[in-house]
Amino acid sequence: MERVVYEQMAELDDRHWWYRARREVLAALIRREALPPRDAQILELGCGTGHNLAMLASFGHVDGLELDEEARALSEKRLGRKVMSAPLPELAGVADCGYDLIGAFDVIEHITDDGAALASIVAKLKPTGKFVMTVPAHQWMWSAHDVVNHHKRRYSKRSLKALIDASPMKLQKIGYFNSLLFPLAVVQRAASKLRDEENADLKLPPAPLNAALEKAFAAERYLVGRLPLPPGLSLFAVASAR
Repeated sequence: MERVVYEQMAELDDRHWWYRARREVLAALIRREALPPRDAQILELGCGTGHNLAMLASFGHVDGLELDEEARALSEKRLGRKVMSAPLPELAGVADCGYDLIGAFDVIEHITDDGAALASIVAKLKPTGKFVMTVPAHQWMWSAHDVVNHHKRRYSKRSLKALIDASPMKLQKIGYFNSLLFPLAVVQRAASKLRDEENADLKLPPAPLNAALEKAFAAERYLVGRLPLPPGLSLFAVASAR
């Protein structure tokens, strides 16, 4: 990702509606579908500035992995110990069969060989472990945001399912999320393209709007994994070793 993306993440990850609400949705999904054991061993791949680590720590002992040096330093400050640096798909130095839960939240779309990445990740799971991933949805939604984040692709539900089915993993659950705000996002993105004003900067909205957007997105925590949500900005998948 471009340096500006990490800088914006560091500045906004505890205040911006998207980060705050997504943590609530992810926690509900993990609790409902991944079912980690008490005191689970957890690894977050691509943990960025560490904004998910405290949420994940509510499920057990968390390790982080992040390639960017400055983001990794922030993660280490939040976690209170060393964060690993090992690129996908190799994951050199990460213990095999070591984790009850591995999370990759908006990470796999950065990897050229996403199939090799999943094959490497499954080797790091315990026999009963679960992998939870999120990715951006709909290639037709490609924008400047994807470019500055160095995305290789966006996924359809079909392509994400095919990726997992072709891997050594067994798909347990797949679905959309960030669905309630999806129509608004489509209109906003289309208008930006028509005006040729695409902007990848992440900005904090005025406080009332930020709170309203957070409330709308976070409401999906009551639904995700329970009911199939309509198309959204993102996809999730939960998988296990075969």
